[in-house]
Amino acid sequence: MAIVRVGFLELWVRDLERSLEFYQGLLGFRLEHREGKSAYLRGYEELEWSLKLTEAPFPAVAALGFKVDEEGLDQARTWAQQEGLPHRLEADWGRPEVLRVQDPFGYPLAFYFRAEKLPRVLQNYHEYRGPGILRIDHLNLFSPEVDRATRFYQEVFGFRLTEYTEDEEGRLWASWLHRKGNVHDVAFTNGEGPRLHHFAYWLPDPLAILKAADILAGAMRTDEIERGPGRHGISNAMFLYLRDPDGHRIELYTSDYLTVDPDHPPVRWSLDDPRRQTLWGHRTPKSWFLEGSLLLDLEGKPVPTRASALQGLPEHVT
Repeated sequence: MAIVRVGFLELWVRDLERSLEFYQGLLGFRLEHREGKSAYLRGYEELEWSLKLTEAPFPAVAALGFKVDEEGLDQARTWAQQEGLPHRLEADWGRPEVLRVQDPFGYPLAFYFRAEKLPRVLQNYHEYRGPGILRIDHLNLFSPEVDRATRFYQEVFGFRLTEYTEDEEGRLWASWLHRKGNVHDVAFTNGEGPRLHHFAYWLPDPLAILKAADILAGAMRTDEIERGPGRHGISNAMFLYLRDPDGHRIELYTSDYLTVDPDHPPVRWSLDDPRRQTLWGHRTPKSWFLEGSLLLDLEGKPVPTRASALQGLPEHVT
């Protein structure tokens, strides 16, 4: 299936104004449109919206969106029909056709090709707010069956493996998969699932990561910093993890590496290598391993979760 890249995320939030104060006011996302109980935002590099916030009774994730090529929407519809998966075609603001599909693992996927292009503001530096959010980069998903999900996303969706964590028995604990040519568009992390672990946005450089931390500190909002700043061993990227007012986890991310070569060899990390989580050796909080966002099915009901078959201490999960 012709997936181009990760495209967008739709979050349910309990208080839209409070969420906009966080994403637009604190982090500087551009608010492009409001309609009913929903708001549409983007980063400064993006020509399409990439984050939709919808006020709802409880926090959850309604859609994990992927951009496809011109034939991709028909391919996705044919696949969903052949597999008997729940799916429907709908429209959203600026997107006349969005195919929503509940994949075999319970993840609420959304595929689209056509999108209304917004004005280019990348070089309108005088308009930048916050640390300079540029574009959506990846999704990280909790999965109780990382090995099976990884193989499926490779074989059906054409994702390429860039890095992975396995134990000495050869069991896969986490995987990083890409379509757009950097370390990942989607990752699977061992744990109770299906749930969203985090979503990530690309920042211009490591100094922007530090600026984000300073902004949180200046606003007396350091309780919303969960982890970092730091550098990952896996991906080599600089990072800062925040929790929004509903507990959704967002990563501010930059400076990973190019993976466009078709024969790019995946990097293996041992489960016992402490550098894979944080190259500098910082300890990771327990919340990182246990907490995530609920997913919704196509009817707006929470997707049931189950525990992982891989049992171990939380620090054994990356």
